[in-house]
Amino acid sequence: MRDATAPPACSLRHEALPARIARRVRLAVAVAAAVTGVLGWRGVAQAQYLAVFVDGRLLKVTAARLVGTGSIHLDLPGGGSIEVPLARLDRVIADEVEAKPEPIPKASCRFAYASQALPPNTPFAAQIRRASKSANLSPVLVAAVVAAESAFKPWAVSRVGAGGLMQLMPSVWLEQGLASPYEPAANLRAGCRHLRALLDRFGDLTLALAAYNAGIATVVKAGGVPPYRETRDFVRRVYARYCPGHPGVG
Repeated sequence: MRDATAPPACSLRHEALPARIARRVRLAVAVAAAVTGVLGWRGVAQAQYLAVFVDGRLLKVTAARLVGTGSIHLDLPGGGSIEVPLARLDRVIADEVEAKPEPIPKASCRFAYASQALPPNTPFAAQIRRASKSANLSPVLVAAVVAAESAFKPWAVSRVGAGGLMQLMPSVWLEQGLASPYEPAANLRAGCRHLRALLDRFGDLTLALAAYNAGIATVVKAGGVPPYRETRDFVRRVYARYCPGHPGVG
């Protein structure tokens, strides 16, 4: 594990992943394909996911699966499919909405950096503190995001290509000059910079967390926290660890 306190020079690189990482990605693809095979047979295909592109476009899809380590295959509701470079995607989320979504109030806890004690035995505590400080974020907040995103597993790979401790999509880690998202310190620095950019854009932690999970375009379109259950559950999970008394947690 490389322990760096400053981000590397930002030179955009898109290199092949190391063999051990590629094997993990292929395993994640195989598991996702198996799940799709078990759950996807429902007769006429219905939209199950929402693909959120970095240019703001939204596309409903019935399935999303990785192709190698650089592309994603999207099945369309009316039949047919497209293959898209992962760097063009902001997020892919489950297209399941809460029937009567309750408002999630603004955070009452401090989210700027402070010398806060992390819970005992927090994995990667030193790296979390350094990355948090560099982005002026509360380390307790960052640890809560890591817990909600990857359960502190640095090799975690989602079904749609998000990777590492803070589950960064390629559109994020490539933009920040990383060769891969799986080195913990680099992932944390990039994830903290991304979360800080969202906070600066929206000026509100609840909206920033929603955009972190569901993409900027969904928050802009909704004019607030979008109604997607996955996104709202993510915000609540973060608040449950970071700000337990928050009124939106239940």
